[in-house]
Amino acid sequence: MDTDHQNQEEKVMNRIEEKLAHLREKNEKAFITYITAGLPDLPRCGKLIHALEEAGLDILELGVPFSDPVADGPVIQDASYRSIQKGTTLKKTFDLVEQVRKEGVSMPIVFMMYYNTITYYGVEAFVEKCAAVGVDGLIIPDLPMEEQDTIKELLGDRDETILLQLVAPVSAKRIPQILKGARGFVYCVSAMGVTGQSGQYHREILSYLKNVKDQSPIPVMMGFGITSAEDVAPMRDIIDGAIVGSHFIKLMEANDYDLDIAGEYVSTFKKNF
Repeated sequence: MDTDHQNQEEKVMNRIEEKLAHLREKNEKAFITYITAGLPDLPRCGKLIHALEEAGLDILELGVPFSDPVADGPVIQDASYRSIQKGTTLKKTFDLVEQVRKEGVSMPIVFMMYYNTITYYGVEAFVEKCAAVGVDGLIIPDLPMEEQDTIKELLGDRDETILLQLVAPVSAKRIPQILKGARGFVYCVSAMGVTGQSGQYHREILSYLKNVKDQSPIPVMMGFGITSAEDVAPMRDIIDGAIVGSHFIKLMEANDYDLDIAGEYVSTFKKNF
């Protein structure tokens, strides 16, 4: 066995990478949902995380509430505002993750958040805390490629927490640069603008996704505007998974965060995807 191959085999995978490799072996697509930390309150948010894992959710995208979530539409903006009003902070979100990990939750958890929150906490302290409590990945929509050096350097080659990259239809010429050294999965924004624009897909979505897929060394996830597995059926042969955000928040709000309804939604999406 040559040394490079041996090193590759010995490389420890991040929890996200392990999950995606397992799904690939089973020829399954990944399903990811977004929830806002602290809603409907912190204890019930913890119970929701357990219910989602039990229903078969592959990866959880946990939104850290922020006062000016520029990449999010009105549904997630409102959820973020209400969570802040309830007193949710980054520290309490860390406590939430630490608690559910102690209770046995093993699915990958990704923070979706804004860089201001990280800098206020302290970038180095933030990276250390993520590793300590079990945060597996970071999606930071307001941190462009050119400004990622500080956090990338602190994350280094450690496997506890990895930075996930986003690409959009306007990113075509920058895809090779954005994905250089990328890990986990690439988050393909399927619509221009903010989250929650149901069905308003970029008019050349299939060619855009295929372009990303052809150039990506890692799995490709599609997000923004998805409500059901039927929405992504035309893209199924291209993408490796789907991310649902605003629709799931609306579903939870309309049903008082009913755990059975949350579980049924996840299991139905998985079955039909």
